[in-house]
Amino acid sequence: MEAEVHKILRELLRSSDRAFWPHHLTMARLVARALRIGRSALIQTGTFWEIDDRYRLSYLIPILLWPEAVILVVPDPARQALLDTEIPNLQTWLQTEKRIETGDRCPDRPFSGLWVIDPQLWLQQQLAGKIPAAIPTIFDGADDLETWTRQQQTTCIRASDWERLQQHLSEAADRVRELRSKLAQSAFRHPPNPYNCYAISDDDRAILDELQAIVPPSCAVPPWPQFWQTYDRDPVVWVEVDRDAGDFFLCCAPVEIASDLKPVWSRQSVVLVGGALDPETEAPNYRDRVGIEDLTCVKFSPDRHSESIQVYVPDGLPLPNSPQFRDALVRELHTLIRISSPDRGRTPFAPTRPIVILIGDVPLKAQVGTILAAEFGSRVRVETTTLGHNGILVSGWEFWRSHRAELPSPQLLAIATLPIPSLEHPLVAGRVWRYKQQRRDWFRLYLLPTAISQLQRAVAPVRENGGVVALLDSRTTYRSYGDRILAALSPYARINYLDVNWLS
Repeated sequence: MEAEVHKILRELLRSSDRAFWPHHLTMARLVARALRIGRSALIQTGTFWEIDDRYRLSYLIPILLWPEAVILVVPDPARQALLDTEIPNLQTWLQTEKRIETGDRCPDRPFSGLWVIDPQLWLQQQLAGKIPAAIPTIFDGADDLETWTRQQQTTCIRASDWERLQQHLSEAADRVRELRSKLAQSAFRHPPNPYNCYAISDDDRAILDELQAIVPPSCAVPPWPQFWQTYDRDPVVWVEVDRDAGDFFLCCAPVEIASDLKPVWSRQSVVLVGGALDPETEAPNYRDRVGIEDLTCVKFSPDRHSESIQVYVPDGLPLPNSPQFRDALVRELHTLIRISSPDRGRTPFAPTRPIVILIGDVPLKAQVGTILAAEFGSRVRVETTTLGHNGILVSGWEFWRSHRAELPSPQLLAIATLPIPSLEHPLVAGRVWRYKQQRRDWFRLYLLPTAISQLQRAVAPVRENGGVVALLDSRTTYRSYGDRILAALSPYARINYLDVNWLS
């Protein structure tokens, strides 16, 4: 199987003008081997599905040549592109007629085709035990596996859910209304924070305990049964406050998801494909978080010649939590923006690639956006995909992560603050608390790897056109973990002074 895949893929690459990716043949043989012997594998490609899909050919060839059933889990809109173009073209070239299924339910057995499904739907059916065992599965986009799983396991109670519960428990409706009112009063007493969500207090938990005692076990009013099922697992419980609407959501999520995913991995062999899942090849931290144990691990690195980036790390900037940081940051950004814009008297064409400034702190992001807009006018936009000519985008990490595929590759990516998760978010605080309970290093096992993964994904578009990354968070220089941050950006060339030739 591996030899056949190697031969056919090499012929395809020689006869087509497909974008070059140096690891095609190695990855294709790994996927073919996983299908043949039924052993799970974890592959870090060094590229990300939203930006660069060149690696997909490496698993499509083995899948289409494999004579038995395969499940391909791939996120939208990549899934639609595969179904509309890539898979039909490869079927024609390979002269195969593998049946392609796209429904929401697993095809009835016997089935020897390819079932292409969305990750969240696959997780929902796997966690419910609705997918037959022993069907090998390729999971593309494993960087988001934890997020998708936690979304599946999170239950939120909205106003309509409270009303349905009151109608169902007509005799206890008044008491349910009183308990809801107490939770609302407690939620709105919290001062605003950037996330508008707050962990519940011990008093709030006592209210929920009383509510759980009122609701009979036989109550089937959704989503209350799911909420209580998670609530009994010592989860993170928080409220999300919509101050404009005067309403709140009650949310409940498990602290860890490994115990939920472990049974999934035992049902079939799985090839997990991600961009940068863990700094180490064996991915011990990632595997621990998702509950997968014995499997083959491979990590590919970006090409040193075509994907190297320039990294500017200035000396002497104050730390982000110091009062001097904002003014120093604005001065540095002013300089970077000015030398990135060509002299129209000398250069006939202005650049069309934008400048992107990433700031995780919400108040600081608004302040910097306002100050830069006063200097550079309408060029400056805050969290929008509509940028004018020579635009400057000021964005938070979440917005950039969700929309970077819709924007041109930036000529300059300025990172004001590292994407270290904030303890102000209840879910982050809950996970840190669990690490502390286990007497484990919560910073190096959770916060730092999460920041590194976010950073690697953020700079991926810059690699396309040899752009520049400016790391303006001085913790990169002053903290012991700074070397790990920089190592995650490899391959790169680093300087601590402004080189006009890089930015012009």
